[in-house]
Amino acid sequence: MWQKESKNLKILVPLVSRVGGVMLTGGCIGKEVEAKHQETPVPIIEGITPQEAFTLIQENEDNPDFVIIDMRTPGEFTEEHIEGTINLDYYSETFRDELEKLSKNKTYLIYSLREQRTCCRFTVIEVSKYALLIMEELNFREVYNMLGGINQWEREGFPTTQETP
Repeated sequence: MWQKESKNLKILVPLVSRVGGVMLTGGCIGKEVEAKHQETPVPIIEGITPQEAFTLIQENEDNPDFVIIDMRTPGEFTEEHIEGTINLDYYSETFRDELEKLSKNKTYLIYSLREQRTCCRFTVIEVSKYALLIMEELNFREVYNMLGGINQWEREGFPTTQETP
């Protein structure tokens, strides 16, 4: 009987130690993966409504890491814009270079809506959608595009200003 138990014990001990080692290693690997996941958060690159943009602006009123960017031409910008906004003209030759100079770790709200009359038709181009793709490519951490741009912002009754920041 002792020999039978000894034989079973010889088989059981290495098996238990392997299982325990796998469990311990697995636990460490899981924590390592979890730690890496926390170090590199998934970027937030998304469209939001003017109401959500208004709320975001209010929540970040005194936050130096929150930036609002108007992507329209300087002429359109001076006519009217959201208070506290900076202007980066999407059509400028230096647009991408100007974006690259910005901190990738701040939170950005971008908007546009450029209106162009061609003949008798009215064409609206929302360039901020393209700017959003560029910002994603440049590895910005958190960018929100206000859907409908300044036009939708005004239609929903939110304020604009002509003052330059």
